[in-house]
Amino acid sequence: MNSKSDLMGEKIRAAFEANGQRQTAAKSQIAERLAKMGASHADFTVEKLWRELRRSNPHLGRATVFRAVEMLVSQGLLNRIDFPDGSHSYRACGDHHHHHITCVQCHCVVDIDICPPLEFDSIARQTDFVIEGHSLTLFGVCADCRKQK
Repeated sequence: MNSKSDLMGEKIRAAFEANGQRQTAAKSQIAERLAKMGASHADFTVEKLWRELRRSNPHLGRATVFRAVEMLVSQGLLNRIDFPDGSHSYRACGDHHHHHITCVQCHCVVDIDICPPLEFDSIARQTDFVIEGHSLTLFGVCADCRKQK
């Protein structure tokens, strides 16, 4: 593993521990695979991850993988990327703030580090909310898909 995936693996294992989850072989396997995926910026679905992990651990339950992924999303270590057609995938993006632009045809996802200026103070005053964060996903058609038309 490289240092980026080592660090992500440590963060994932720490998140499991912080949430009172036992350090099982399955959790170690999930953490290791997600860390590698994070280092390569690979997107995945729970189904795809589960099928891949089952090759080396046939007794691994889909629910175990699903609960682990959802917990890591809630901890900010994974991002859930929603598509306009209602499907979604996940990405181990780490903990830096960014957004995504996704292709509505091939579902490729590109990280964007630009955060558009939003009028959070005005929104907070109008709604009487204390804003703690935001999420923004942009949709469009990528260059590869435009070339295919």
